[in-house]
Amino acid sequence: MSPSPIQRVTVLGSTGSIGTNTLDVIARHPDRYAVHALTAHTSKESLLKQCLAHRPAVAVLHNQADAAWLRQQLKRAGLPTEVNSGPEALCEVARDPSVDCVMAAIVGAAGLLSALAAAEAGKRVLLANKEALVMSGALFMNAVSRSGATLLPIDSEHNAIYQCLPSDHRGGLAKHGVRQLLLTASGGPFRGWTAEDIAKVTPEQACAHPNWSMGRKISVDSATLMNKGLELIEACWLFDATPDQIQVVVHPQSVIHSMAAYHDGSVIAQLGNPDMRTPIAYGLAWPERIDAGVESLDLFQVARLDFEAPDEALFPCLNLARDAMLQGGVAPVVLNATNEVAVDAFLQRKLGFTEIGQLVTEVLSRPSEGCAESLESVLAADQWARDQAVELVTRWSA
Repeated sequence: MSPSPIQRVTVLGSTGSIGTNTLDVIARHPDRYAVHALTAHTSKESLLKQCLAHRPAVAVLHNQADAAWLRQQLKRAGLPTEVNSGPEALCEVARDPSVDCVMAAIVGAAGLLSALAAAEAGKRVLLANKEALVMSGALFMNAVSRSGATLLPIDSEHNAIYQCLPSDHRGGLAKHGVRQLLLTASGGPFRGWTAEDIAKVTPEQACAHPNWSMGRKISVDSATLMNKGLELIEACWLFDATPDQIQVVVHPQSVIHSMAAYHDGSVIAQLGNPDMRTPIAYGLAWPERIDAGVESLDLFQVARLDFEAPDEALFPCLNLARDAMLQGGVAPVVLNATNEVAVDAFLQRKLGFTEIGQLVTEVLSRPSEGCAESLESVLAADQWARDQAVELVTRWSA
């Protein structure tokens, strides 16, 4: 048998948690993968180190000044890496004809355009940016269908569900005998806290996730359960599910990553240690399996598995996301944009922890016009919601 050709990979958001783990897996298999492009927002020093280690053909930063600095440093090191900047440069490395696989790991709405570019270009898209589907689910899935792209979810929960479903799972869950998807959640750092204690939560406490190592924004989303709400919306698009077909289950050990319940009474689960290299390796090598550098699960050490229902009274963001998906149109776009503004304000200590959900509730209650049938309408709704949210933050924090 002839050896498989080396797959060329673009990593969008390479200096974040998902990006660094992706490079770790790639480095374990130099006979299978090579890095084509690495991108970062403003972490130029981290990107420099990655470029020196992985020698990409292209590197991208957000602004021209940082790009000029990186270009100079790489020239001194004797690397021929081309350095570009700006949103269009991100899209270029996502759709580059020489690229086989794109890891879409830019956090938030900022990752939408480049992830969509990869889908439109027919790439193998490893989707770690849930906002792409939250904001433009129909547009994104239509792009995948038209181009013949391979879409593989990287969020541990969606990756688990993907593994628990038949390989051809499009067309609705009922078609495949599936009754319900069980989306697990760790419960975050404040599971079991009282309303009084939650009202006093600090950014430092919210960013200290008990099981996963994540960036600050995602850590706050996990603490409010908004992350699980966004994942619920993402799951609806990925698996042709309705919100009432998805049950969120709090599972503190984060060993069962998610499950699929079938009509015959079977429940199929995917288990593993909480390490993002497992779903990343799955996405890179699918349908094969490769070493991810992750230890196998020791069930004797785990010893027990606990489950409970989420407290949606203390953590209203989960229900806000479910309602936004049911409402449809631009409601999920408004939800996501407002939450991004709210989380940023909380991290800057302009809002309290419980005010994140209050801000999202207020903006969602305001009449917003438009549909999500074009990229222009999605981006317009995103900007409208951000303007509304910023105005409220300014007023509330005065």
